[in-house]
Amino acid sequence: MNRPPLTAKGAARLREELTRLKTEERPRIVQAIAEAREHGDLKENAEYHAAREQQGFCEGRIQELEGILSSAQIIDVEAAGAANPGKVVFGATVTLEELESGETITYQVVGDVEADISQRRIAVSSPVARALIGKEEGDVATVQAPGGIREYEIIEVRYS
Repeated sequence: MNRPPLTAKGAARLREELTRLKTEERPRIVQAIAEAREHGDLKENAEYHAAREQQGFCEGRIQELEGILSSAQIIDVEAAGAANPGKVVFGATVTLEELESGETITYQVVGDVEADISQRRIAVSSPVARALIGKEEGDVATVQAPGGIREYEIIEVRYS
């Protein structure tokens, strides 16, 4: 059985979303369906069909989250960092400097399920994360990106 890795914070975010879907969204959608039914003929009732579609998406996401949380391997980032001080491991927050441009950027290496580039969380399976895993502060990581090879110096590694 494939056990997707999750950080403890990532698991907490997924649990919060699951709770919100079950306690807020699901009842709101059920109410919307009930109100739409009161309007009469269901065949040509756009409100009813839209609410049913929302219900399908909501229930699908609930099942997906329950499946992920039931099979996930939750990894304590701080313990992993304590075991490998200064090394980039799953859950580490890494500050990088792109050698060509001098630009710095910070990423956290997380599981595929919780990756969100807008929040600077990159999947452990991504090319950047794969190049970083096992490296230490001061090392240079070479990444094969779609635009060519990029080199990053690891400035700082944190575990939080």
